[in-house]
Amino acid sequence: MSHAQPLHPHAGARQLGPHDPTAEVQVTLVLRHRSAPTPSAWPQAPLARADFRDRHGAAPEDIERMRDFARQHGMRELACRPDHRTLHLSGSAGSMQEAFGVQLSQYEREADGTHYVGCDREPKLPDPAVIAVLGLDRRPVATPKFRRPRTQPGVSYTPPQLGQLYQFPANTDGSGETIAIIELGGGYQQSDLDTYFAGLGLKTPSLSTVSVDGGSNAPGSDADSEVMLDIEVAGSLAPGAKLVVYFAGNTDQGFYGAIAQAAHDDTHKPSVISISWGGPEDNWSTQSGNAMQSALQDAVALGVTVTVAAGDSGYTDGASDGKAHVDFPASSPYALACGGTKLTAGSGKISSEVVWNETAEDNGATGGGVSIEFALPTWQQQAKVPKAPGGFVGRGVPDVSGNADPTTGYQVRVDGQDQVIGGTSAVAPLWAALVARLNQSLGSPLGDAHAAFYQIGVAAFRDITQGNNGEYKAGKGWDACTGLGSPNGEALLQALSALKSGGAKAKH
Repeated sequence: MSHAQPLHPHAGARQLGPHDPTAEVQVTLVLRHRSAPTPSAWPQAPLARADFRDRHGAAPEDIERMRDFARQHGMRELACRPDHRTLHLSGSAGSMQEAFGVQLSQYEREADGTHYVGCDREPKLPDPAVIAVLGLDRRPVATPKFRRPRTQPGVSYTPPQLGQLYQFPANTDGSGETIAIIELGGGYQQSDLDTYFAGLGLKTPSLSTVSVDGGSNAPGSDADSEVMLDIEVAGSLAPGAKLVVYFAGNTDQGFYGAIAQAAHDDTHKPSVISISWGGPEDNWSTQSGNAMQSALQDAVALGVTVTVAAGDSGYTDGASDGKAHVDFPASSPYALACGGTKLTAGSGKISSEVVWNETAEDNGATGGGVSIEFALPTWQQQAKVPKAPGGFVGRGVPDVSGNADPTTGYQVRVDGQDQVIGGTSAVAPLWAALVARLNQSLGSPLGDAHAAFYQIGVAAFRDITQGNNGEYKAGKGWDACTGLGSPNGEALLQALSALKSGGAKAKH
């Protein structure tokens, strides 16, 4: 991330004192690619996972130098994953402070009283081979992008009802595909899932969990709403797909580890990753942002489409300065950024769909805007993306959208209670399910779908032309509220099929 900031002060937290220098600390060194992988732009075939390590993983000589460095500082190796480009090390806090030039302290979050270990500056990179040192700073890096309605919802939908309204392709259910779901907290109860899917007349989907960086299925917190929403939306819209939930800690180390594990998982082999967590892109440290970006780059090179919620706090993305911000990782050019709409329907057809903006009632608004970290991609050059505040010619967010307004929200079940939830958190798994069904029908993974989607243009989407997110207005074609629009699944499948056979014309 070229414009990313140095590590921010610990806003909203107070320093309690220095961390015990004898306490054990575990870090992840993220290493550079041996050679940079190229995103798998559909319809080209993606790189096989088996080939990735030798072509683009960490170079053996880089790993050996870092092993020597670790031994010199009294650290021990916990694990090494050349395909993930990671070396996991353990050592005392004192040795870590000396090796990476930081001071570790204990902090307490004022909002909820939780304690964490953090550092006073970005770690010193020990070698040109290292792009990030993760794990020294354990502050939470992301928030989930779901919204509960503050007022009585006017209407709500089951996910399959939305699949019908959005014309998800007939005779598809995601069979043969695996959807990875990234979670940085919370959990689910199997009994809730069984009850929910039975109520929809569906079998409970095949569901596995993977623990990353000490994360686990741990129901009992507010984040359960995120976990259950993601599983229930993806599982009911792609009931034939396998779901794998990667639970990680809400730290830069955990978030990176979860994406890397999902991208390179040769056991489950996901073709789609759904992410409903993030934070304002300029809140990320340079190292954290660079590491995350490299993990997303790996995913799309391996033919994995990454759908990411674009945020629920309008054009500010919840930042307190009142200025325009976009959410990361949605703002990554490797992410299919998912914005939000307000959808009303009758007699099985959409009667109105506009930009989600209910800030007047404290019911949120879609994120969207222009990145100050990532330059305008080639596939977005005809989209008339405005300049970012300050004049930077950046990547426009979002790419696509879907129903997200909590007052027209999703009927879900969380911790024994049936309820309605909205937010762009619901749109990421909705699009992940659609991608799984498109993959199934097309017979090959979409991977990085941006070039194809922007070449096809709004003809294969529901173009949203009314509303705003507080700063940006919807209009014909792409806009910084709803992107190219919400799904028209059948039209998108036809357009992708034509593109695959070489018969599509660009429509801008």
